[in-house]
Amino acid sequence: MSSSGQTQFRYTQTPSKVVHLRNLPWECVEEELIDLCKRFGKIVNTKSNVGANRNQAFVEFADLNQAISMVSYYASSSEPAQIRGKTVYIQYSNRHEIVNNQSPGDVPGNVLLVTFEGVESHEVSIDVIHLVFSAFGFVHKIATFEKAAGFQALVQFSDVETASAARNALDGRSIPRYLLPEHVGSCNLRMSYSAHTDLNIKFQSHRSRDYTNPYLPVNHTAMDGSMQPALGADGKKVESQSNVLLGLIENMQYAVTVDVLHTVFSAYGTVQKIAIFEKNGSTQALIQYSDIPTAAIAKEALEGHCIYDGGYCKLRLSYSRHTDLNVKAFSDKSRDYTLPDLSLLVAQKGPGVSAAPPTGWQNPQVQTQYSGYGGSPYMYPSSDPNGASPSGHPPYYG
Repeated sequence: MSSSGQTQFRYTQTPSKVVHLRNLPWECVEEELIDLCKRFGKIVNTKSNVGANRNQAFVEFADLNQAISMVSYYASSSEPAQIRGKTVYIQYSNRHEIVNNQSPGDVPGNVLLVTFEGVESHEVSIDVIHLVFSAFGFVHKIATFEKAAGFQALVQFSDVETASAARNALDGRSIPRYLLPEHVGSCNLRMSYSAHTDLNIKFQSHRSRDYTNPYLPVNHTAMDGSMQPALGADGKKVESQSNVLLGLIENMQYAVTVDVLHTVFSAYGTVQKIAIFEKNGSTQALIQYSDIPTAAIAKEALEGHCIYDGGYCKLRLSYSRHTDLNVKAFSDKSRDYTLPDLSLLVAQKGPGVSAAPPTGWQNPQVQTQYSGYGGSPYMYPSSDPNGASPSGHPPYYG
């Protein structure tokens, strides 16, 4: 009865291009409204955070039939409209347009606001953004940032016509896969016009670029662009190197601790710092060496190899944009081996670690054999169980 009453109420309202939404999460942002409504048609205006509890909003469609489509869909659907897990009630508004509201981004300008859907900020470099948009004309400036809507960028062209051409061609499209990291499925572009006309870029960094001013100061502490994937003449990624490796651990059937990673990566040089973290449902780690050549050797040797027999805990390595990790000196998830007191502490714990159940694969320099979890031995080169290599270099694992 209640459901039919709600449906009857919706249909007895005079249809309007403006849809009224109630029971929204507190301070619901425009991007969330657009995400809910955009599949029904073009949105030309919004007004959010209205009402005494700031939990109501209005969305204006370009066409009346688009609003009717949305109201009709949710009136008959068994799945209610939701934002942040809250059920949103939808009906026609008594108004026929939204007035005195900030432009929703459809007023043409020379600066585009670009939202990158499906990626994190470090997964799309500023060089890739520049390459994609330069296909439509000279890009003056780029500034990237993170908001509630996700990873975004402001891209400035010289005139409105060029910006409009880029928006019309790219809005709703995806960045080519070969420009993205291998683990990223897709990156969709969502665009609107910005109210800005001239971006204020104070220095060149991995976050911002001014292509009109080659003499602009470079912020070396923030210039992670040198650690971002560069592009070759063919437009394909040329991975830039770093002294810090980013490791993704696949098929993680056994525990991988800081001590395990230290044992593995120390075979190729002195490890300075390690940090383990969870992201997107997977375990990842940052391993810092003192220099790029050491990190490069470790990456080449360990990429695609497994910590444990049977294909368990496979390492997928790439270069991080970081150059110096800020980690807790001694914890379950991080370690700073550059601190003298910590080195002493680790040395004092050494015998205990050796006697305890194994926490990592066998270091080639250690002659004692360990057995892995479930009786599976740690990885050794098949040609030499003692870990020696004819070339004198640390052996490949996995």
